[in-house]
Amino acid sequence: MSRTLVFSQNEFYHIYNRGTEKRIIFSIKADYERFIALLYLCNGIENIHLNNLPRLSLAERLLSDQTDPIVNIVAYCLMPNHFHLMLQERVDKGISRFMQKVITGYTMYFNKRNERTGVLFQGKFKATHANQDNYLKYLISYIHLNPIKLTDSRWKEKGIEDKKRAENFLNQYPHSSYLDYCGKKRLEEKIINKEALPEYFSSVNNFKTITRDWLEYRPLTEVRPR
Repeated sequence: MSRTLVFSQNEFYHIYNRGTEKRIIFSIKADYERFIALLYLCNGIENIHLNNLPRLSLAERLLSDQTDPIVNIVAYCLMPNHFHLMLQERVDKGISRFMQKVITGYTMYFNKRNERTGVLFQGKFKATHANQDNYLKYLISYIHLNPIKLTDSRWKEKGIEDKKRAENFLNQYPHSSYLDYCGKKRLEEKIINKEALPEYFSSVNNFKTITRDWLEYRPLTEVRPR
């Protein structure tokens, strides 16, 4: 989608991008943890001090105070070569400001760790307006089911024979907000604001049922991070 899209306050947007030349951008645990920490630390009106971050663990970063969020993060998923976010704009230009800080912060970290220079992501981040309830619910399921591609790359085209195995994999995948919606208590829960959503997922069982319905009965059209 063209970035002529104008972000509006209180609206939801699917934000996604991949590494330049489809390169791996998350290869070790520390990479995932840095990006996840940035989702939390960059969500505010103040700039962050990147030089302080290497001395802090993920837990220490998530225990820091967060004030005046500029977006509501309602879902996220990190894959080895791309990411997906579902964001709600809270303030004018909140999404653009948030993403600029996240992308800059992660690129600086990645380039330093890998002794490289230059851009890391494939152009500007992509955005889709989730302008209908059904589409928003679909996208949240799509984001959370993305990791299944790591065990079955063509499940969306041919379906899944072992659905229990797929669910077990999701229940062990730590780099998304799926576990937080499933009721697992962890610090990463501070990143997302489930209350920003309409009451789609009134309980853990309700969330699992809706997600399982997409997994079992409906083909998911892939949203590719071009």
